[in-house]
Amino acid sequence: MTPLLLAPLGLAALAALIIPLVIHIRRRTEEVPLDFAALRWLDAQPRPRSRLRFDEWLLLMLRLLIVALLALLLARPAMLGWEGEGARVLAATGVDAEAARNAAGPDAELRWIAPGFPRVGEARPSARAPVSSLIRQYDAELPMGAALTILVPPVLDGVDAEPLRLTRKVTWRVVEGPAEARTPAPPAAPALAVRYAEGQGGGVRYLRAASAAWSDLPKFDASTASDLPPRGTVLVWLKPGRVPPSLTDWVSAGGTALLGSAAEVVMPAATAPLWRDETGGTLVEGGVMGKGRLLRLTRPLAPAAMPDLLSGGFPATLRELVTPPAPPPARVSAPAFAPVAGATPFTLPPLEVSNWLAAAIAALFLAERLLATRRRRFAA
Repeated sequence: MTPLLLAPLGLAALAALIIPLVIHIRRRTEEVPLDFAALRWLDAQPRPRSRLRFDEWLLLMLRLLIVALLALLLARPAMLGWEGEGARVLAATGVDAEAARNAAGPDAELRWIAPGFPRVGEARPSARAPVSSLIRQYDAELPMGAALTILVPPVLDGVDAEPLRLTRKVTWRVVEGPAEARTPAPPAAPALAVRYAEGQGGGVRYLRAASAAWSDLPKFDASTASDLPPRGTVLVWLKPGRVPPSLTDWVSAGGTALLGSAAEVVMPAATAPLWRDETGGTLVEGGVMGKGRLLRLTRPLAPAAMPDLLSGGFPATLRELVTPPAPPPARVSAPAFAPVAGATPFTLPPLEVSNWLAAAIAALFLAERLLATRRRRFAA
């Protein structure tokens, strides 16, 4: 470790060391001579020469030390290279804890790849963590001389699209164990809630047929009411006229709505064609509104205006339209995701010791007060 001062000008406060010395000298000159009657019969004697002498050396040393440490505190002492350079081992949460301990060895510092990097042996992190970002963070916070080993399962979850480029060459070990990689569940079929005007439900049957094609247990609701479904349900609004503000508020809060061609609404500024027919004509347009998506049919929901309703690909196209975009893939074969060295290292900040120094000053000040106010001192 290398000591240094972040604000060396603070040492100028060492000039205050003169204060305790002045206090001790002045305390000796506080004695006032007092003449009494018997002295008049004595002959005058030459005045003895006085010399500078300090009493109570321990108290004086304490006060000088306190002033010196205060000056050092103003200079903000710190330590470089305070981080240990021992071997570190990170383990992905998909690795069995016992297998990770056996692979790391008894002396290694073993931590989970999770926010806060908890030690293995504490509660296993349950939340899915951004593995790539956490590995980069841990690597950046390590001193350059520290060795790093990363234990991962055969299939690694929680990665991003960027390859791992770290500041050092790491040991990347694939650990076989009883912990199995999670198999992602197929996306659930969207639920449709259709709202249509009385006597104008001719297009509902095409939506019902598409919903039935998505699942053996379709989630489909159609009515002439104007109530809004739960936000996880796709709303199909086939009523003509102005769209109620409650519907646009529902979309802005995170809902997905498909409006009929007769609906009157101000579409989002980023509206774009989302479905075209064989001739290039737009069948559905839409865009993001707040946290949700607002879509609109450009033609009536009838075969005469939209021949694609009778196409065998209509259910799949409709599902793709109303389903939110899938998140980017986050699973990868661990051997193929081994990191490479070459990233620019970060300069680690020095460790300030001001808090510890302040605690020492407080302890010394308490000792000085006890020594300065003791009874025996005044009795002398």
